[in-house]
Amino acid sequence: MIKKIPMKTRGKSGVKREKILEAATNLFTEHGYATTSMDLIASSAEVSKQTVYSHFGSKDELFAAAIEQKCDSYNMIDFELSSLHNPKQALFALAQRFLAMLTSKEACAVHKICAYEAISHPTLSELFYQAGPEKITNEVAELMDLLNERKILNIDNSHFAALQFLNMMKGEAWMRIEFNTKHQISQKEIDAYLLSSVELFMRGYAV
Repeated sequence: MIKKIPMKTRGKSGVKREKILEAATNLFTEHGYATTSMDLIASSAEVSKQTVYSHFGSKDELFAAAIEQKCDSYNMIDFELSSLHNPKQALFALAQRFLAMLTSKEACAVHKICAYEAISHPTLSELFYQAGPEKITNEVAELMDLLNERKILNIDNSHFAALQFLNMMKGEAWMRIEFNTKHQISQKEIDAYLLSSVELFMRGYAV
């Protein structure tokens, strides 16, 4: 789980799939879910509509896959086991990756799309939650289990610990970006907050 195995090259089919996902991500974030059609995605990806459906059975499935692919691109849980000998550094790296993903243009746009289209497309938020927040939380919970097993931290409930860690790392930076405030926090300030939060988390779960 901690060290992911790189995906094998999948030839032309794999290339087409990646092009479809890239086109879908761009269109969903720029135009929203309702106005983005499979025809438009096919045209943007320069493939046929039939090709899009051969990879993704529905727009819902493609939406969820685009979110999952974007989350995976940040390699948040991509650690060598040996790196856990310095848990503060590993957790700090995780915090940086998570906040970078959370505050990316795509993540902010999809969050707003789900809120805006929740009534007309009630399944949209559920798809987003399962492919994004829930998946990330489960992966971080696995890391928490490993930290507990190796007696690095004392964690009885890995799910709670994962939620506490991730929500703590959002901090002021995420709120300011989400609400598009005039003043934004510098990277130096963000890193100082993240490191302080990691240290607080580790004290709370100290062995």
